[in-house]
Amino acid sequence: MTRVILSGCCGKMGKVISQSVSSFPNLQIVAGIDKFSDNSVQYPVFKTIAECTIEADVVLDFSRPEALDALLCYCKNKNLPLVLCTTGYSAEQLNQIQAASKEIPVFRSANMSIGINLINNILKDISAMLYENYDIEIVEKHHNQKVDAPSGTALLLANTIKNAIPEETVFNQGRDGIAKRAHNEIGIHAVRGGSIVGDHEIIFAGAGEIIELKHSALSREVFAIGALKACEYMGGKGIGMYSMDNVIKGSGEA
Repeated sequence: MTRVILSGCCGKMGKVISQSVSSFPNLQIVAGIDKFSDNSVQYPVFKTIAECTIEADVVLDFSRPEALDALLCYCKNKNLPLVLCTTGYSAEQLNQIQAASKEIPVFRSANMSIGINLINNILKDISAMLYENYDIEIVEKHHNQKVDAPSGTALLLANTIKNAIPEETVFNQGRDGIAKRAHNEIGIHAVRGGSIVGDHEIIFAGAGEIIELKHSALSREVFAIGALKACEYMGGKGIGMYSMDNVIKGSGEA
């Protein structure tokens, strides 16, 4: 049995994870971390992870970037794997995460959906081939409560495309004004409205044809299942940086 501490347990995703864990007989959420406890969960909740007195095997975070320092400190002190599902990290925080992976096992993914990560792998294979004759645009849509834009997933996909193309490309986030589109642009556009769980569309627009890759999350459960699969995977893993690629492929090396 892998014991999990869930950071952000009373948030929207935290609640879905708490409901979904019953489908994972080898996982148990033994404690939660949330400064706004609403007594909706069946395990003890602490306001900060530093206050947590419950022993666990892995820490799962679905909260906010501000929690990172405390999570890294706790996991280093306890020598625990850390599963990071939060988005919106600064460049400095990403460097912190990378540095921490040299001391403890760290899992990080901008999107916990299996489908998004499969699309990301497809982009690695096709982006360079299509780039010369196609303009590349990414459109992401989320609910009106999401605070970061563009989404972490849109940036994940954009960086995958950028890294696959040998030539220098630039991101154009939220195109504005009067200017002709440069071919080396990768457009990234964010829509915020209603209760959209998460839509991502990658457009390769050529002369006479359009190729589109699209993923729509119909419920938050898809992210919860991915996060719990990551917790299963990370139990007992060695020091290093892990991602959904490791989970999908079942590879044991960081």
